[in-house]
Amino acid sequence: MAMQRPLPRHHSIFFLILRRLRAPLVLLIGIIAVSVLGLTLTPGVDEAGEPHSLSFFHAFYFISYTATTIGFGEIPHTFSDQQRLWVTICIYLSVIGWAYTLGSVFRLLSDRSLRQAVATQGFVRAVRRLREPFYLVCGYGETGRLICQALERMGVRAVVIELDDDKVGEIDLHSYTLDVPALCADAGNPETLEFAGLTHPHCIGVIALTDDDQANLAIAIAARLLAPRLPALCRAEHRETSANMASFGTRHIIDPFERFSETLALALHAPKASQLLGWLTGLPGTRVERRRDPPRGHWIVCGHGRFGRWMVDAMDAEAVPVTIIDLDARPDGAHRWVQGDSTGAESLRQAGIDQATGIVCATSSDVDNLSIAVTARALNPELFVILRQNHEANHALFKAFDADITVVPSRIITHECLAILSTPLLVPFLQEVRTRDEDWCDARLEHLTARLGWTVPEIRSERINLKRAPALYRRLMQGEGITLEMLLRSPSERSAALECEVLFLDRDDDDHLLTPEGSTPIRPGDELLLAGTRRALNDFGLVIANEHTLNYLLTGKDLPGGWIWEKLSHRARPAGPPKLP
Repeated sequence: MAMQRPLPRHHSIFFLILRRLRAPLVLLIGIIAVSVLGLTLTPGVDEAGEPHSLSFFHAFYFISYTATTIGFGEIPHTFSDQQRLWVTICIYLSVIGWAYTLGSVFRLLSDRSLRQAVATQGFVRAVRRLREPFYLVCGYGETGRLICQALERMGVRAVVIELDDDKVGEIDLHSYTLDVPALCADAGNPETLEFAGLTHPHCIGVIALTDDDQANLAIAIAARLLAPRLPALCRAEHRETSANMASFGTRHIIDPFERFSETLALALHAPKASQLLGWLTGLPGTRVERRRDPPRGHWIVCGHGRFGRWMVDAMDAEAVPVTIIDLDARPDGAHRWVQGDSTGAESLRQAGIDQATGIVCATSSDVDNLSIAVTARALNPELFVILRQNHEANHALFKAFDADITVVPSRIITHECLAILSTPLLVPFLQEVRTRDEDWCDARLEHLTARLGWTVPEIRSERINLKRAPALYRRLMQGEGITLEMLLRSPSERSAALECEVLFLDRDDDDHLLTPEGSTPIRPGDELLLAGTRRALNDFGLVIANEHTLNYLLTGKDLPGGWIWEKLSHRARPAGPPKLP
């Protein structure tokens, strides 16, 4: 098991303080030494008028409380004029020494290196004390904040590395229930990643969400080499970066614009499949309305940056004609180009807005995108509008416009990450759905929404093993035949069906079943992907884990309580498969 390396010497607060205070401390010690020595050599007299010299102890004691402004008086005898003259000199010397020392201390306290060293040591200690699973989140922008909030709802800890000190300070303002250790540092530095727990035995994954592709690439490489067992989810904004990450074996590479281009291409090619995927991958608890399908016809793409290029590629894949408006027009012979500002009505008219069926507002400015959308809708009210929203803070403005589709990169990345982290089985299920025809997708969508409504369901996976489903697992290992239909019933009223559906059944022998029938028998080791209400999914978890609940569901009888009575009832249980009414 890999362990974290000890904190390097240059991060030690003690040695840093000694280095910065070396000169003032030497000066102060020198002043005290000279003062003590001079006081022992200066002649004095006792009460009897006899000559008397102070011992080193008495001199040090007197200089100590005099230099610190305490002032207990002259000891052990009243001082002579020579002694008082020397003490006066010592007082002014000590004032100079203390002023210099205190000034150096105040400068040290405001020194960025010391604050960074203190924060680093506190952060490293907090990470080393973690004794529960946690994810290492690199980057605390809009996406990082959404990820941390979602992880907290899931009851999973997060450790954050962020380069912007202001964003690190925001973590305390968000009042997380679980403490979130955070460090202001470069996440692309492997040493920083090790301090943050990359090789910690309780680290269960790395999520690279910075807005710098090179930093995300460095994180991906470090994760691959230093902790190859950990899943790494990395954001990539350029295709070259994605290819480089893939060459290092990064498991999950997320480009939000590429993901949406795939969604748009699917919506143009198979709108029902797109609606089914949108309903399943939305934010749980939110209501999804039946939206218009993206029409096939003439489209206009405003802005040919990263997002615009992905949109054009998606439409080219579906043979949809496109006109591109951009200030830097680069005719390629395959598309019609209009050079100009997309926010102006004249450029939109030149692009054929009157005959267009859809428009993509794809610039990097939220204000420009809203301006384009408002102008385009005024010229063509029936236009299908895809609107790019770059910043979550502008949500109210984009909601007020009510575009057909609003593309928010931070939400796309968040949903993708959560799908991978919380329900890994969802990814192969969605891949299977994309291969099905429109009739199948339409039938599944109608069936699921008829049972669960248009509110986005909770998605959860359950593996039938001794840890997750002990009651069901024991019965299956004893040879009992149990089907899905027997389990998908309410533990309070066995005749009522649970408000959930099994979307996917994964088996170790690669015998995967998409939306299996209720008569499908369950086997030990099966993993089920379920969609439904939170209450129904919790009830299902109770059914497969609790022997009393499972027995009631299968036989209609309650087991007697208590360990002794339960053992006796097991002996008296009749053989034979259970039957439902």
